Amino acid sequence: MRKRLSNRRFAALLVFLAALIAPAPLWAAEGDTSVAPLLLMLVAMLVAAKLFGEAAERLRQPAVLGELLAGVVLGASVLGVIPHEGPNAAIIAALAELGVILLLFEIGLETDLKEMFRVGPASAAVALVGVVLPLGFGFLYWRFLPHSGVHAPDQDVTTAAIFIGATLTATSVGITARVLSDLRQLGTREAKIIIGAAVFDDVLGLVLLTIVSGIAAGATVSAVGITKIFAIAMGFLIGAVVIGNYVVPRLFDVIDRLRVRHVLVVFAVAFALGLAAAAQLAGSALIIGAFAAGLILSETNQFDVIEERVKPVAAIFTPIFFVAIGSQVNLRLLSPQNPEASTILIIAVVLTLLAIIGKVLAGWAAPWTNFRRLVVGVGMVPRGEVGLIFADIGRRTGLLTEQAFSAVILMVMATTFIAPIGLKLLLGRHHTGEHPIADDEPPPPPPPDAVP
Repeated sequence: MRKRLSNRRFAALLVFLAALIAPAPLWAAEGDTSVAPLLLMLVAMLVAAKLFGEAAERLRQPAVLGELLAGVVLGASVLGVIPHEGPNAAIIAALAELGVILLLFEIGLETDLKEMFRVGPASAAVALVGVVLPLGFGFLYWRFLPHSGVHAPDQDVTTAAIFIGATLTATSVGITARVLSDLRQLGTREAKIIIGAAVFDDVLGLVLLTIVSGIAAGATVSAVGITKIFAIAMGFLIGAVVIGNYVVPRLFDVIDRLRVRHVLVVFAVAFALGLAAAAQLAGSALIIGAFAAGLILSETNQFDVIEERVKPVAAIFTPIFFVAIGSQVNLRLLSPQNPEASTILIIAVVLTLLAIIGKVLAGWAAPWTNFRRLVVGVGMVPRGEVGLIFADIGRRTGLLTEQAFSAVILMVMATTFIAPIGLKLLLGRHHTGEHPIADDEPPPPPPPDAVP
């Protein structure tokens, strides 16, 4: 039996490792092209992710919340360990993408495809309402209500309002999926609806991203072009699963007879990466391909072995994704020395409220299905990396001023941090089995205190 580390010893370990990480900005001297600074950044990210995750769990919060906070501490506005530009920043971003791909691949492995199809209409309804409501709320606020001091002199307010609404529509399936996994709730109907809705949401997000990018570039966006994007994204997901379920089980039966070590996990990860790349090349999203790969391999005879061996690989790269997301928080925006801090904060608070309300209401979008609606609504709240992508496009195209961009970033991060806490409060008291608990079902007995 593994002994649990006492709080005092854990605090001492935290202080010791913090002392090692604190001078991290000195590691990467200007002009240093060696690989050592990058390796030390990764050391800091992985160690901090696990220590902050441990601290979060000791406070009875999901570990992902600690990993996000680790990113804030290591980000440019505090310790400056994780750069926002330069070659190392690009490498960290690529590793973060790999982390979210492996996370969605793992989620796909744990998803029951038949149950996924059963909740498909509910997921689609939740996704559609979860896009339409935030889009409308954001547009109306930016177009008709006061938010002075954040417009460029020659900016088209209507176009900017469309873009602000679009930034509120995104959902980060990675954040919610990790929280549900930490709470051992992936087998529930709510989890399947959330993950399915997030996949639909990504498809709708691709359509919206094309529309707003076209508007920003001054191009004409046609209904035919929008329909084509939607058809490609959905067609890829459905086609990959249907064809893959026919071909891949036979292929992996052959691979399983190879004698080289760890052949199954290597081919499984390669399959996930290949399908993720194919999804992006087809005009869809990386994570849709990774999720589809998991769904396909969950139907193979080697599923149990693949799932067991993929988890350690994902455990290395997935924390990099969450730490990288947290590092985008710029605490200097709220500094008292910043004269625009109050304006930015007010706008960020309003956008955050609109973002939360729009997604929570989406939980009531499928009245024909029985599930815990507030859980689904809260699960759709985090914007995460998808919201950051939208915001960055708005900044680079000039649709968002620096102040508006800052407010959107704060909204993205606020929703990303709020969702894990909300899900923990809603799900922490429920049984962690494979079926949802009815509202009138008595709570199960508490688990034993012993930690295996």
